[in-house]
Amino acid sequence: MVEAEPLARGVLVLMRFVVFGLTLGITLISFQAYRERQTERLQYAFVGFAFISMGVAISSAITQFGSDGDPLVRIFLQMAETVPWIVGFSMIYVSLYR
Repeated sequence: MVEAEPLARGVLVLMRFVVFGLTLGITLISFQAYRERQTERLQYAFVGFAFISMGVAISSAITQFGSDGDPLVRIFLQMAETVPWIVGFSMIYVSLYR
């Protein structure tokens, strides 16, 4: 019988790749839209989606290879993970109300 934990971990890794692929896709689409019509709103949206993609990548990497040791290191990594999300969503917010 197959153990459930390795299978669940494999599915989780696959799901993370799908999320990262989707964020890269929306970043590419927003970049193409910006290249067609170079408006400030589209530029902010593109940069926002790029930072969100970065946040997804960092989040996945930290979760996959994160620190099991020092709690201070874990907190620092989680802060580093959160910054791209803050910047990304802020840029998208600006793109909507600019």
